[in-house]
Amino acid sequence: MVFKLNAPAYSTEIQRKEGETILYINYLGASSVPSIADSAETMARAVDALTDNPEVSRIVFVQQRNYNYPFEQVSILLEISQLYTFLLKQERILAPDKLNLFINLEFAPRELSYLLSLLRQDPVACYLEVIKRIGVYNRNLKDSRHFDAYLGVLDRFRELLLKTRLISSLIDVVDTYAIGDRKVYYSIFRPDILPNFTLTRLVAQMPQDAEIMDQYELKSGFESVSVMILKVQGDAKYLYHIMPPEYALSEEHHLLLNLGKGVLLEYQPKSEEFVDSEKVRSLFFNVARDLLSELSVNKNIPLNYRELNSLARILVRQTIGFGLVEVLLFDDKLQDIFLNSPIGQNYVFVRHAKYGDCVTNILPSYEDADSWASKLRLQSGRPLDEANPILDTDIFFGNIRARVAAIQRPLSPTGIAYALRRHREEPWTLPLFIENKMINSFTAGLMSFIVDGNRTMLIAGTRSSGKTSLLGSVMLEVIPSVRMLVVEDTLELSVDSLRKLGYNIQRMKVRSALLEATTEVEASEGIRASLRLGDSALIVGEVRSSEAKALYEAMRVGALANLVAGTIHGASPYGVFDRVVNDLGVPVTSFKATDIVVVANPIRTPDGMHYKKRVTQLTEVRKHWLKDPEEEKGFVDLIKYNVEKDELEPTEDLMNGDSEIVKAIAGSVKGWAGNWDAVWDNILLRAKIKQEIVDVARKLQMPSLMEAKFNALSNDMFHRISEKITHEIGLPVSDRVFPEWRSWLMNNVRKI
Repeated sequence: MVFKLNAPAYSTEIQRKEGETILYINYLGASSVPSIADSAETMARAVDALTDNPEVSRIVFVQQRNYNYPFEQVSILLEISQLYTFLLKQERILAPDKLNLFINLEFAPRELSYLLSLLRQDPVACYLEVIKRIGVYNRNLKDSRHFDAYLGVLDRFRELLLKTRLISSLIDVVDTYAIGDRKVYYSIFRPDILPNFTLTRLVAQMPQDAEIMDQYELKSGFESVSVMILKVQGDAKYLYHIMPPEYALSEEHHLLLNLGKGVLLEYQPKSEEFVDSEKVRSLFFNVARDLLSELSVNKNIPLNYRELNSLARILVRQTIGFGLVEVLLFDDKLQDIFLNSPIGQNYVFVRHAKYGDCVTNILPSYEDADSWASKLRLQSGRPLDEANPILDTDIFFGNIRARVAAIQRPLSPTGIAYALRRHREEPWTLPLFIENKMINSFTAGLMSFIVDGNRTMLIAGTRSSGKTSLLGSVMLEVIPSVRMLVVEDTLELSVDSLRKLGYNIQRMKVRSALLEATTEVEASEGIRASLRLGDSALIVGEVRSSEAKALYEAMRVGALANLVAGTIHGASPYGVFDRVVNDLGVPVTSFKATDIVVVANPIRTPDGMHYKKRVTQLTEVRKHWLKDPEEEKGFVDLIKYNVEKDELEPTEDLMNGDSEIVKAIAGSVKGWAGNWDAVWDNILLRAKIKQEIVDVARKLQMPSLMEAKFNALSNDMFHRISEKITHEIGLPVSDRVFPEWRSWLMNNVRKI
């Protein structure tokens, strides 16, 4: 809420949004900072406003900063307002017929008027004054009919005051209260102090009974953000407490940002300008920096280089950006961010890599959430309205990428809600998954072997199981010289990062399965188009709908020539079959084009509080079955998860060489056909190399060795050395390849 510059001081406005009735009181130009705890005048003004608007659930005093009093505090003050109204209207204690009862007590009307006025400004002082007067009058005045009636009124006043939560909660300390010293109110009335340029609230104070479990700093450009993980007594979830820079600014910096936002909001970007969001953000950042520099000179507020850039970044994210959601996305330890409806009444929840589900100290405003929806519509070119209540898209700024799912009425009856999935800045790699125990080195070696063998692979799992990240690591195992076509409806895979690493890759963005009609190409058409774009590996971000038929066309056409891989929701190989055939309408026999199903599922810890991401199965799909692969033993596990050991283990079928897929790969390689020992040696060689990267990274404390850049170099060198040894002795045997590869590894480690 922004009052006009000429709005009268102390004027009020009511806004009703998403089940909340918010009272705004204008303190722009006021000589003091609005504080109900500190100021009798401010408390009286709030009580008067509540008297006229008893339905109010929140009060916001608008100044250079907004001072927000939430419902819990407003409801306490509302009781005082209702008591004031009751005494004036129901009890009518200042009505002439009531005052006639005290006709011989000339002081009574003045005293009652004073006490009622004091009730609005200082309820504790009012209570003490009533008690004091009752005691004095009982001791010093003679009995009379008029005086008895007056004492009855005072005693009724006292009883009603004592029933209020304000007085009852302070009853143990009222005796120590000195009138005028308002410190007693500090424990009750503590506003959330918000920047004027946003209505998203932040609870800065930490709970008194909170224990600090972890603490770290987020660095982004010229900004530093403090994060604390707190354990609050009696709360099952951890508290993710964050202090963004916009909530710790000086009054002068707030003034500059308020003025700057007013100027920038006059320019409304057109939808076509959002096609390149990075370009728009860069343009706005430069404009914001120049504007703030000019304003700082005009207002005689000096800014150094760091302050200027930090304020410009804040201004960008609070105008064309996504506010505090962007600050949360700075944290690479966060995997998911949830904003539940009704917005404004629910704190933001996050899923932390180490601490699981956490509640934050951020309470988003409806105004901010609504503006984010408008920006998502512009950026994506997709609708979000009652006819299309679901929007699935992505946001990215700098190196940060996130998938966003937004829903609104009628699907969400209480209004707009968001779920964001943060993507890692760099692609996941198989060594990183080994380090995180999602897979082990043997599984990594087998997956690398299968990718090189150009098989068809579906990575299945539930939401948040890591299947998209695992698909990204599979893409890194493709030889860079092989062209890849990536088909996605939401841009989740790290295509840009792979392109920078030298991969030959083309991205295709298709229509979401959730949309009936947009200008985007339907997913199935995108997949069919990929078959006309030349010899390429095909990567499908997620198989959701009718594109499944087109995908299986691609599998049947290209399975023996190139890798075809994608993700799909399913908790088991049969679950994948059931979804593909029964839900998505792929013919039963076409499913045989699937060679490998990798299942990734979260494994809950015994306490039920956390979960671990694990690959639980790697299964081959055999081709002999006719109707049901489960009944006809068409699914053969090659790797199975041992829950007791928290480890993936090769099955007897694989160890005995009874894998049709592995044999088929070997059958096309000279020296491997019919030579299971040589095939097994190559799988173990790949596993040994992946494990060596992890071990050296740990030993030398160089986690960068497990990242995509070094992984790509390592894969390239592995293939070069393998080719050399094959040329010399006919097979890339482990005893020859690994020592040369390790020598290369140690030489390159020294250069880093």
